[in-house]
Amino acid sequence: MQSSPKPKIIAVMPAYNAESTLERTLRDIPPGTVDEIILVDDCSRDKTVELARSLGLTVIPHKTNTGYGGNQKTCYTAALERGADIVVMIHPDYQYDSRVIPIAAELIRLGNCDVILGSRIRTRAEALQGGMPAWKYIANRCLTIFENVVLGQNLGDFHSGFRAYRREVLETVPWSANSNDFVFDTQFLAQAVFFGFRLADIPVPVRYFAEASSINFRRSTRYGLLTLWVMLQFWCNKIGICRSAIFQKKDASPNAASPGKH
Repeated sequence: MQSSPKPKIIAVMPAYNAESTLERTLRDIPPGTVDEIILVDDCSRDKTVELARSLGLTVIPHKTNTGYGGNQKTCYTAALERGADIVVMIHPDYQYDSRVIPIAAELIRLGNCDVILGSRIRTRAEALQGGMPAWKYIANRCLTIFENVVLGQNLGDFHSGFRAYRREVLETVPWSANSNDFVFDTQFLAQAVFFGFRLADIPVPVRYFAEASSINFRRSTRYGLLTLWVMLQFWCNKIGICRSAIFQKKDASPNAASPGKH
């Protein structure tokens, strides 16, 4: 029986001032796990770009700051152009354990699911002991429960910065119409569910420390309200009473290729 071609796995890193944590993140990626690592720098004020280049990464520096969502748009465009079959997005701030990259990629390769998230919350004690602020834990739990109900899912953490996607997901979801801000992630998951893709998660220990990126209470509040708005949009489009641009299937992705062919 002929084995299927090995998928091309590309890791993408949306970076902003990641000089102090980038090497640690890369060091934990198991050798031979990924075929290429693309770092997109969103106008860092430190030496993230210089360090990433010295470490042999493919580096794409933005000329102007586009925001977290805007950074991911460049990440996914570049990964598709380079023929990725599986794209793993991990923050270079060492908050997520990059040792789980091969596990996420393998679950997608096996056809078990189309989208994998890294769940930071296995138990309340573990999350809080890992440094997650109590107010952020409560907000995460409330939003995740609500999103699971609205979207019909059973995920542990809807707001994780560790994600892996099958190529077809990136070719179908109209993520270019999404926000350039943090709500990009919520929109993407709602879109993935809307278009019938299968979502799952794996446990990823939480790490909160001074250098790890995190948004403040004010921005988190805005993010929470926008998340509720995305859920409302999802259902309005699901039952056909409106047609939002973020839920209109895109025609094609950049240089789309069949899985396994580059």
